[in-house]
Amino acid sequence: MRVGSRIGSSDIKSIHAITDMFRDADNRHGGILSRKAVIAQMADANALLSSAAYDETTGRALFSAVADLGSVAGWMTFDAGMHKQAQRIFITALHAASEAGDKALGAHILQCMARQMSHLGHYDEALDLVSLAQYGARRHATPATRSMLSALESRFHAILGQVNESERAAGAAEELFAAVDPRQEPAHMAFFDEAELSATIGIAHQISAKNDYSPGRARRAERSLQLLGRALELRPEHRVRSKAFDHLGLARTHLTVGEVTGAREETQTALALFEVVGSARVGDRLAELHDEAEPYASAPEAAELREQIMTVVAG
Repeated sequence: MRVGSRIGSSDIKSIHAITDMFRDADNRHGGILSRKAVIAQMADANALLSSAAYDETTGRALFSAVADLGSVAGWMTFDAGMHKQAQRIFITALHAASEAGDKALGAHILQCMARQMSHLGHYDEALDLVSLAQYGARRHATPATRSMLSALESRFHAILGQVNESERAAGAAEELFAAVDPRQEPAHMAFFDEAELSATIGIAHQISAKNDYSPGRARRAERSLQLLGRALELRPEHRVRSKAFDHLGLARTHLTVGEVTGAREETQTALALFEVVGSARVGDRLAELHDEAEPYASAPEAAELREQIMTVVAG
């Protein structure tokens, strides 16, 4: 027992409520706008860990709540493009999840870290983190967690050119998702719905198509378009940043098969969403799209696409 004011279930519920609020703000507005506020809340929550009195059961619940808040703080910091700070927050949150004995939440934090490593171009490390999450939570992960990790595995295998492994993992993700019951999933897994599954696997097919110079490229691209289109159909209205990524994914898939008109149309929608969501990650993806369109720059539509990206992102 620690010296200090006693903490109870109402305090832990308050931390969860604050976490839900910031998670919603992140989905709607991106990480830049509310990052400082969530960091301040994280500092207050950590102060409770060091000063409050609690028994073992309450302590575990408290550490788990703080870890979940930390996962949101780390994610928003990552989304704001502050990568070193985000890594430190993720590690702190992972330690809290370990203290709580919450292996499922630990797996969630590891997948956040894996996405950051992929964003930074460290693809082998991203795949290693997914494998670590899968192993660590093998007896505790919910169906949604297992499906999500397999979907990410598919995406990272595709990036590394391991097409067969990517397709195997995608199939596993779809099979695992069939067992998901949203009512039985923790709050931190609410984001992984059918839309997110479709988007993640759709991007894996897009990447495989980009690296495929056989007649199979068109088939992979078509599957990517189907899945990303399905993701957009299913996205809740408040998932604004996710919609921007979906449209960017569609634009990049169109470019993969030389469909410049489709790429331009999807890019224009993504740019409109970028202007209302504060996300450095979306800006980075737009910059990548700008570079990918360079081989088509002689076409007026591609030149317009690149100019629009430069105007909005630089502005």
